[in-house]
Amino acid sequence: MKRRATEESNPFVKALLKLYAFVYAADRKFGFPRPVTAPTIRRQRLFAIILLACQTGITFTGSLVRVTGSGLGCDTWPQCHPGSLLPVPGSAPWIHQLIEFGNRTLTFVLIIACLICLIAVVRAARRSSILHLAFVQGIGIIAQAVIGGITVHMDLMWWMVALHFLPSMLLVFLAAKLVVRIGEPDDGEMQPLMPRPLRILTDGSAISLAVVLMTGTLVTSAGPHAGDEAILPEHRLQVPLIDMAHIHAGFMYLYLGLTIGLLAGVFALNLERRIKTASYWVIAAIIVQAAIGIMQYWLGVPRWSVPLHVIGSGLSTAATGFLWALKSRYSGGNASHTGTTTGDSQRHEAVNAKDG
Repeated sequence: MKRRATEESNPFVKALLKLYAFVYAADRKFGFPRPVTAPTIRRQRLFAIILLACQTGITFTGSLVRVTGSGLGCDTWPQCHPGSLLPVPGSAPWIHQLIEFGNRTLTFVLIIACLICLIAVVRAARRSSILHLAFVQGIGIIAQAVIGGITVHMDLMWWMVALHFLPSMLLVFLAAKLVVRIGEPDDGEMQPLMPRPLRILTDGSAISLAVVLMTGTLVTSAGPHAGDEAILPEHRLQVPLIDMAHIHAGFMYLYLGLTIGLLAGVFALNLERRIKTASYWVIAAIIVQAAIGIMQYWLGVPRWSVPLHVIGSGLSTAATGFLWALKSRYSGGNASHTGTTTGDSQRHEAVNAKDG
């Protein structure tokens, strides 16, 4: 770790590598269980999957806050009510307090999942790109907590609510990429798994997803669910809901078309099975999302449909993240146990010491 920091010329990356080296040294000295050994790739990946599930899940609980009008169940931040970290009986309807405070509490579960994942990859001394992905998750969670607090202080202004949702989707996308990258030994070499035209098509699919998500937040901002019953219609996005929904649907069809084109290319070239599987999941998620969106359009956006659409957004984003990460991979490495030669050596020495 220290050697990586010494060899790095970029001052920002150098500072990050020094931070990782400090965490690594502290973990070697104070970590548990003793002796401290690098976790296996399988365990690292499990922690990353749990983190991905938490990132996706908290968007679902956030949508419950919105559709139940519980956004001001805790009317300040970081406290729930002025002078109290916990809900104060009578300050707001108890169900609103329960839902909003529960959503805030889940943030701490997400933080714990992130810390465990970060410590695992640092303990294994994984390559810098994996360390950066895990670190960004932590920074993103902190940023999201701050944005959420600002959103509450601004009485759930529609553009702040939209701004609060989109970084969550980015974190889901990056967590999916982390799950894929953790499974690749660090001593291999990066090799493309798709020809250049399909890699460009994969990038196009991911970009179209981003536009779909952005237009989706605008549909929600113009819709009936503001996040709190006290928010008046004139404080919503003043755009015809039907027009915004049509724009959103148009980009969704673009997203679907690009992904179908990608799948056709994957089959034509008979690429790896996991690339085909990821493409299937992306298309399936888009179709389900489209069905929910069409149903919302004709039924007038019933409350119960919004959490389904939000969790579908998370699953679509995760599937697209998996597919995007599969454009290339590290291959040919020998560090198949922990992902690094250093970690494999540590575990080998620990096993020998135990047997001895």
